Amino acid sequence: MSVTSAPSAPPAGGPGPAYERGTLGKLYRTRLSKGRAVLGEMFGGHVEWESKGAWVTTTEGKRVLNCGGYGVLLLGARHPTVVRLVEEQLHRNPVATRVLLEPQAALAADALVEVVPPGLERVHFASSGAEAVETVIKMARTKGKDQLVAMHAGYHGKSMGALSLTDKEVFQAPFRPLLPDVRHVPFGDAGALDRLLATLAGRGCVVVEPVQGEAGVILPPDGYLRAVAEACRRHGAFFVLDEVQTGLGRLGTWFGADREGVTPDALLVGKGLSGGVVPVSAVVATPSAFSVFDRDPYLHTSTFSGVPLAMAAARGAITAIKDEGLVERSRELGAELLTTLGDTAREHFGEAVREVRGRGLLLGFEFAEPGIAGDLLIELVARGVIANHSLNSHLTLRLTPPAILDRSDVAFLYEAFDGACRAQASRYVPTSKGGPDHA
Repeated sequence: MSVTSAPSAPPAGGPGPAYERGTLGKLYRTRLSKGRAVLGEMFGGHVEWESKGAWVTTTEGKRVLNCGGYGVLLLGARHPTVVRLVEEQLHRNPVATRVLLEPQAALAADALVEVVPPGLERVHFASSGAEAVETVIKMARTKGKDQLVAMHAGYHGKSMGALSLTDKEVFQAPFRPLLPDVRHVPFGDAGALDRLLATLAGRGCVVVEPVQGEAGVILPPDGYLRAVAEACRRHGAFFVLDEVQTGLGRLGTWFGADREGVTPDALLVGKGLSGGVVPVSAVVATPSAFSVFDRDPYLHTSTFSGVPLAMAAARGAITAIKDEGLVERSRELGAELLTTLGDTAREHFGEAVREVRGRGLLLGFEFAEPGIAGDLLIELVARGVIANHSLNSHLTLRLTPPAILDRSDVAFLYEAFDGACRAQASRYVPTSKGGPDHA
């Protein structure tokens, strides 16, 4: 089933005229963003209406397999465990007083501490990954660590502090000056990090991803995180592991930290913590890192931090991942998809495929020529599969499929990916006449 061939009848009880393509496109242009409207048109102008499991249904009744979502939808959409807990909370107490004690925050924090690396025992909840980054920058400063170090091509969000760490000129340029005293070193080069930290007089705060998702699914050498942790200890630096995209089973382990047995001073969690239902993120820290926040509960606050509705979603997400063995499923399914889809890409594009990379259900397909990843992304949507581009790598197509895909979903993905590669390869791969068709 593809977007172009799926039944066109609207869902029962579905959208009215206000949700038609033309009307909605006009609202986007006049009330939201012209650029966002243009982007939607690039992908066919389809309007999403309903989601369930791995599938999205448009206002025209067409079904699309969602292998995108930027890492949010490990559980798919509207997972019954998450929805049940959120619905119960919605009808009981959706927003707390912030004066009385509220059970959902405590229960969610306890559930999260059970699955993070040992030694991380204190939790601060937020609403987005970027907000978690802002929190941890402030947490590091309470320890005298005001010299920020991040990695080239890393991505940590677009609020002012997070953007200072995100190494992308196009995102930073319109908003300078950003935070001072921020430096970047090559990802995967623990020696370069060690040499820099030696110059910072014990004031360093290192923020690193286990796998760089937005850079195009870049995997570091084995032992890199252990070397980072050792360098931070050696030079008295504050060690932050940003697992907003990689955590909670996405890499085939509960956290990327688990693969190398490291415990940072603070771990950032988000995206999948929402269960795909209510946005929520968290900083999980050691008691020492959290100590100033422990003493003063008003030092760093947010109106919707720990809101009961989001806490119910977080509990539901952790429960479902545990009960359904989705960490193991992510590891096994990811290995299969990486091999099969990688073989398909190479079959059609040959040497135009620079590299296929992945861990668990975070998969990247890097091409040698600009344009292929974008055109393949558009072609996949036309054939009924949503994927993602990579914000810090225009050469890389990224897949972040849910762990709940069944065999029919996987077969659909294989067929759509094969068809999309075949269609686009005819434009880019040299033909028997001696040149690319698109030249």
